[in-house]
Amino acid sequence: MTEDMEIICVGNELLIGKTLNTNAHWLSKQATRLGVNVKRITVVQDLVDEIANVIREAIERKPQFIITTGGLGPTFDDKTLEGIAKALNRKLEANQKALAMVKGKYEEYARKKQLPTSIELTPARVKMATLPEKTEPINNPIGTAPGVRVDVGGTVLFALPGVPSEMEAIFTETIAPLLKQAVGDRVFCEKSMFVNNMMESHLAPLIDKVMSGNEGVYIKSHPLGVENKPHIEIHLTVTAKNKEKPAEKLLKAVRQLAILVEANGGKAIVEQ
Repeated sequence: MTEDMEIICVGNELLIGKTLNTNAHWLSKQATRLGVNVKRITVVQDLVDEIANVIREAIERKPQFIITTGGLGPTFDDKTLEGIAKALNRKLEANQKALAMVKGKYEEYARKKQLPTSIELTPARVKMATLPEKTEPINNPIGTAPGVRVDVGGTVLFALPGVPSEMEAIFTETIAPLLKQAVGDRVFCEKSMFVNNMMESHLAPLIDKVMSGNEGVYIKSHPLGVENKPHIEIHLTVTAKNKEKPAEKLLKAVRQLAILVEANGGKAIVEQ
């Protein structure tokens, strides 16, 4: 059985093209390399109802993990925690552990700037520590807003900040070890091959043949050249337990495809 994940990115700036969604790219790459199967990425506006709806829908699909990014800060448009609360029909409440985290961060900032460390927990600061009930705050190693963990049945939902450096730090410190523990000895392997002098339409049946003869290997073609000078990247991946020797399985498929390409007039270059 594979561990499935869905990623939900919150932010109007992503939908209007102001900000490139690097968080989704980074998270999906990290999770995949850990052996997790990322099944869906959703981007949603900073609206409580929209956030609640996509979270409910994701939970109904019963993935092992859901990660949200964005909307945990102190401003009016940071709505993710309200959306989670609405989706789960839980109240929002000032979480004492989260309050201590937020206060501790501001005290740390004050000490570094040699300012008084008597910190006022303003409404904007308290907002970052106001979480849905029955949730667990997660330490943010480099930022102020804590991450949040919510267990819902068999699904674990993590809410992470949208600032990439903060999101990456929380994921690396807290979430990645949990994912690896859940995945166990399953690993992800990938390899690329480049094909010249062959149209993608001629390559397609060769890919189908190799995939049908190598269970678990997924092969995807990515055209990089132009119509009259085809240059195609072939990306091969497999996720399997170590005892199934995924690297050997992948290399076998690469060699078979390279032989077929060469036999059909193409030029295969295997990435080392």
